[in-house]
Amino acid sequence: MKILIVGGGGREHAIAWKAAQSAKVEKIYCAPGNAGIEEYAQCVDIGVMEFDRLAAFAKEKEIDLAVIGMDDPLVGGIVDVFEAEGIRVFGPRKNAAILEGSKAFSKDLMKKYGIPTAAYENFDDPDKALAYLEHASFPIVLKADGLALGKGVLICNTLEEARDGVKSIMLDRKFGTAGSRMVIEEFMTGREVSVLSFVDGKTIRTMTSAQDHKRALDGDQGLNTGGMGTFSPSPFYTEEVDAFCQKHIYQKTVDAMAAEGRPFKGVIFFGLMLTEKGPRVLEYNARFGDPEAQVVLPRMKNDIVDVFEACIDGTLDRLELQFEDNAAVCVVLASAGYPVSYEKGFEIRGLEAFREKEGYYVFHAASRRKDGRLVTNGGRVLGVTATGADLREARANAYEAVKLVDFDNKYCRSDIGKAIDEAG
Repeated sequence: MKILIVGGGGREHAIAWKAAQSAKVEKIYCAPGNAGIEEYAQCVDIGVMEFDRLAAFAKEKEIDLAVIGMDDPLVGGIVDVFEAEGIRVFGPRKNAAILEGSKAFSKDLMKKYGIPTAAYENFDDPDKALAYLEHASFPIVLKADGLALGKGVLICNTLEEARDGVKSIMLDRKFGTAGSRMVIEEFMTGREVSVLSFVDGKTIRTMTSAQDHKRALDGDQGLNTGGMGTFSPSPFYTEEVDAFCQKHIYQKTVDAMAAEGRPFKGVIFFGLMLTEKGPRVLEYNARFGDPEAQVVLPRMKNDIVDVFEACIDGTLDRLELQFEDNAAVCVVLASAGYPVSYEKGFEIRGLEAFREKEGYYVFHAASRRKDGRLVTNGGRVLGVTATGADLREARANAYEAVKLVDFDNKYCRSDIGKAIDEAG
């Protein structure tokens, strides 16, 4: 079987690594890929939004399965283009990817079908948003409606901050066209948990839980990023929480999308808040999380290609997901200054040490080859992941692994997974 993976970050590296373990797979291509993905796939210089070129390439190489890793092409309709060309593809169609593509749509869907979430209002007029805020309770959350690389969320503690937030999102267009519409929602408190799931349009199979760290600095301070690290499983995601979510959130979301004529096939990422009143949905994503994929996939026992095909064929009900009885922690190595401004092009050193360490992994988010050397090529550079018998051991191993690799301007948080200490 020949596979094409669309994307070029740590998530796609994890998918390529996992797919390469399948006995079914003969050859993997990745567009555009990165220097780390090259170990498992032939990288192809085609952009993720060049749908016609990607489809032509897939037909030329007689690709048996395309896997779409990123949100932008999914929301843009790449699956529809591939299907129209007769290419077998894993991921939601455009009308289903709107679950991530529009926060206003997803909030309205949850309200209509009784899926627990924060109270909210949608706005496409900044003046009306400002008027609403005059009578709001604080803190409050402002969200750009569209895709914003995981950064289009502002938590505002005062009316003045909220006014500035409306200006930033809707008038200054800090997040581009994503801010043409905005959601204002109630601020919730509690533990955040991420649960990824496979969906075949009617059946859902949830993966093991994880918890991301979005803020750039220790202690969850600083700006929102694409993710500075994660751990799996979450000790706060109990059997009781799972039972509630299976009944009131997961299957209801799948059924709601089907009822709306938008059957979802692919991965639904549930961002949850465990509040005093019970679990609530913070957000949906329509693909694997990044860096959540880097801790979930190393723990998954299943052949991932079997799961992809079951989702496409509508046979997920015949399959049970299995995960190792262990834990994993991923620490993101970033360029100092991320997510605002940073330098790149620095040589990455020490990766050869990982070949000798069982249970240690490096997933490349932004790397490239220059003059025969591996160099940094973005803000989030590497996801250093390690497994262990439990979360504490996995965390200790991950930070030991961080010491093995180096580059000028290297930065990482020192407290990824620290919350596990509070779980007892």
